[in-house]
Amino acid sequence: MVNAEMLRFYWKLGEQIVQQQVGYAWGDGFLKQLSQDLMAEFPDIKGFSRRNLEYIRRWYLFWSQDALIAQQLVAQLDQLPWGHHTTILDKCKSLESARFYLQASVQHGWSRAVLTHQIESQLWQRQGIAINNFSVTLSPVQSDLVGQTLKDPYVFDFLNLSPEYNERQLEQALIDKISHFLIELGVGFAYVGKQVPLLVGQREFYLDLLFYHTKLHCYVVVELKVVDFEPEHIGKLNFYIKAVDEQIKTTYDHPTIGLLLCKSKDHLVAQYALSDVKKPIGISAYELKKVLPSVEQLEKELKHLGREEE
Repeated sequence: MVNAEMLRFYWKLGEQIVQQQVGYAWGDGFLKQLSQDLMAEFPDIKGFSRRNLEYIRRWYLFWSQDALIAQQLVAQLDQLPWGHHTTILDKCKSLESARFYLQASVQHGWSRAVLTHQIESQLWQRQGIAINNFSVTLSPVQSDLVGQTLKDPYVFDFLNLSPEYNERQLEQALIDKISHFLIELGVGFAYVGKQVPLLVGQREFYLDLLFYHTKLHCYVVVELKVVDFEPEHIGKLNFYIKAVDEQIKTTYDHPTIGLLLCKSKDHLVAQYALSDVKKPIGISAYELKKVLPSVEQLEKELKHLGREEE
């Protein structure tokens, strides 16, 4: 209630500041004087610094561009601390993206640090655009839900791998940073295991990573590839999904989903590869943190350049 009252007060204050500045053509000096007057009048109340008054003014101007959005915002004010609002204001350029992060923060209970990470990793631009065949392999409702759950690309900027990393090293690095990995995967993902064994006939196969999605109520098989996408990757993942459906999935679970994460992909090739596949699969790229070259690599490159100049 205290947070709601404070933010509603900020909204009215922002409205009055804007009206006064427009009506009297007052500039920055007005905010400085207003800050001094308010702090003198209410010495026990924080939030009246000139910097915060400028935030309040910008916040009101930003959200009042659309009357419907403004009404919805005021109704949700008590659900987010002021720090979340200033973060969204600083980092979002459009009402559409700001509304996405506002609603996601309320829905998922993001901390300010998680909110900042999601904005800086461009979650809004990446959400729901993975190449997939969900519309022909899942029910309409499940298809929409799953489609909005996956991203493209996934950003693994919390990893620190050498340029020569392989699939097993990538897999282990993701598990070592499982809390960061789960945040990037999104709300609802629960880690089940890595290199999960499945016996099919007389042979044993191993799933790279297995998750259960608590909101979609289904298993998610994640296959990692440290190379560019190739059509044959789909056949292997399709086989794994079939095995999970037969051996792990229960009657209470929705169909198992596959997510192929590869270094990069040709969109048309990926779409062709999925066109006749019967199991639900999404294909996304991933991005790693840019790693500076080692001293040995620099020395090797310098020697190579030296030989070219001779």
